[in-house]
Amino acid sequence: MLRLLLRAWPPRPAARPPASVRPIRGPPLPTAADPAMEPSEAAAAEPSAGQNGARCSELDGEAPESTDYANYFCTYSFIYHQKDMLEDHKRTGSYFNAVMRNRGAFEGRVVLDVGTGSGILAIFAARAGARKVYAVEATSMAKFARELAIGNKCEDVIEVIQGTIETVTLPEKVDIIISEWMGYFLLRESMLDSVLVARDKFLKPDGALYPSHARMYFSPIESPGASAWQGEYQGAMEGWHSFLHAMSSLYDVDLGCLTNEFNKEQADYYLQTAQWTDVHPAQMLGPPVCFKEYDLLTVTLEELKKPVSAAFTLDVVAGGPVEALAGFFDVEFRGSPTNPADHPVRLSTAPDMAGSTHWGQLSFFIHPPIDCGQGDKLRCRVCITRKQENHRLMNVSLHCDVLDPSDMPTGVPSRDLTFQIE
Repeated sequence: MLRLLLRAWPPRPAARPPASVRPIRGPPLPTAADPAMEPSEAAAAEPSAGQNGARCSELDGEAPESTDYANYFCTYSFIYHQKDMLEDHKRTGSYFNAVMRNRGAFEGRVVLDVGTGSGILAIFAARAGARKVYAVEATSMAKFARELAIGNKCEDVIEVIQGTIETVTLPEKVDIIISEWMGYFLLRESMLDSVLVARDKFLKPDGALYPSHARMYFSPIESPGASAWQGEYQGAMEGWHSFLHAMSSLYDVDLGCLTNEFNKEQADYYLQTAQWTDVHPAQMLGPPVCFKEYDLLTVTLEELKKPVSAAFTLDVVAGGPVEALAGFFDVEFRGSPTNPADHPVRLSTAPDMAGSTHWGQLSFFIHPPIDCGQGDKLRCRVCITRKQENHRLMNVSLHCDVLDPSDMPTGVPSRDLTFQIE
């Protein structure tokens, strides 16, 4: 009976809904107008800002560097990807509320929208009474943002500028910077770098950022995804051995010397890559813990680029096994000390009975799961670093010790876990 009571945190539905799980190997989107194009072709397919006379503004900057365009920016030049984000109404609605409920902060002000995409945030700012909105977009989506500004009768206020924010020059300082920069687990994509560049170049000393604060969380969960991905890995290795047999039988070629490398390749993907999930609150074995917080007005670019290192303790209220740690974030729109929001707004990507945002949660599946009793604790250390070969992706290392309710070791071996966020 005690176990049933403890496992009732949080309250569970009569029938637990399964978690939906899909891999994330970067956004599942094409890289050019032809989805079959290689990244090098995709980079060549994107016109530079201002090419062929197609300038959006006299303030246009430079196009992204070709490799960074192929790896990252090209995704955002497709209308259907913009649609995917716009129809995430938790996301879009939070930004709408943050602007419209705080019209006083925007009225008569100069606003900079970094990475405007479709231009939706610029339109919100214009409708809230902004005097001028500079909407900066690195990709050819800028031309569609300009069309939307005209179509929504905001062209007298919104000036769409095509180019990277790092290469753009504005004729004046701005009162507010608004941007939807967050990636999976907050930091994937490293777009916050560009927001801080914009802040340091263009924001007035008493200016505000929307959002103004961000926090990162972990929570212990149970998940059918752990065994599912383990099964996928085992299936991949069984298929490999069948392949070896076929190659030997048909062609008398022994490919067995590649087995170790193939195994590593498959293990990296199936067992050590954080996966996009829609976690139901019923899967949570204990409350989430915030392990990192950013004040976007004060954090420096140098601090942001350093590894994220933190120690934290997770209470496993419901007992284990702990099959994964779910990672997610929230952001808050508080304005600034000199221009505070009258009505602060919070956008959370935590597990929700109503379903996830498009960010979902990242599940870091643990193979094998960690055995925890009711009331045990996971004492953890995390280190998050950027990948050397692509600074927009992440490596994550975790060290976990199991403690009993009196903070004594339980005898369960410590675990050192490594993951990648791709």
